[in-house]
Amino acid sequence: MSRPRFLPDNFTLTLMATVALASLLPATGHFAAYMEYATTAIVSVLFFLHGAKLSRQAIWAGIGHWKLHLWIFLATFVMFPLLGLGLRPVLEPLVTPEMYIGVLFLCALPATVQSAIAFTSIARGNVPAAVCSASASTFLGIVFTPILVSLLLHKNAESGGALQAIGKISLQLLLPFIVGHLLRPVIGGFLTRRASIIKLVDQGSILFVVYSAFSAAVISGLWKQTPLPALFGLIALCCILLAVVLAITTFGARRLGFSKEDEITLVFCGSKKSMVSGIPMANVLFASSAVGAVVLPLMLFHQIQLMVCAVMAQRYAKRAQSIAQE
Repeated sequence: MSRPRFLPDNFTLTLMATVALASLLPATGHFAAYMEYATTAIVSVLFFLHGAKLSRQAIWAGIGHWKLHLWIFLATFVMFPLLGLGLRPVLEPLVTPEMYIGVLFLCALPATVQSAIAFTSIARGNVPAAVCSASASTFLGIVFTPILVSLLLHKNAESGGALQAIGKISLQLLLPFIVGHLLRPVIGGFLTRRASIIKLVDQGSILFVVYSAFSAAVISGLWKQTPLPALFGLIALCCILLAVVLAITTFGARRLGFSKEDEITLVFCGSKKSMVSGIPMANVLFASSAVGAVVLPLMLFHQIQLMVCAVMAQRYAKRAQSIAQE
């Protein structure tokens, strides 16, 4: 029996179940402390594996296309934050103040790696450039995201300032990534043959962090302070933000004279926001009781971007196929 199209994928359903579990049975006391340690460890392992998986050849293959990378980085770290602030009169009334802080945090995050590359590949775009750009975005996010959060929210990160936050994020994410990449000659082949390992750690780390974050938020009264209309407003907000970004990157690529392959790369790399990087960063930048509300916009935006971009990638692919057959 085929899966109904309206049903989310298995991971989305598991994510929803994790939020429900944290709402009904939140982690407290010593168990919450153990969960925090386990979450930090599994996230570090995740970035270690991503570093080991990244091919140096892929980096050099895409690094020369500097103009495309520049516009992708501007979309990720300049356009998104400006939209978050510029659309404030439209967006802020739709949600609670805590959710709007989460939207600004979302706008400061780096791009995704896996989905940006996957959609670029499906749509027949410039895959080497997508690999290079998406991977570099993760590196830049370690420095830029804490600074942007500090600027957007007009306050220092909970951990004691942007520089200290950069140090913590570098220790938890960048250092394991670099160590993993240095060990690629030893373990890269094994990981290529066992790609499911990275997927398991990838999804597992998100579930760990989501359960831990929502547990702390539920204990602090997240759902009591979040009216149902605000949740629907948040969904509308995410849709508006994504639609504006997709329109700007699509028509901007055409105005800049990019090829269709490069347009696809700009659209799919410039419109994504990473939940894999974002949730661990939220743990560093915000108090534990605030993380649940802060990451809620990211979780919704992430699912919406996947569904919308999946449709767009198929349309790009069909267009490319029809041109090839002419």
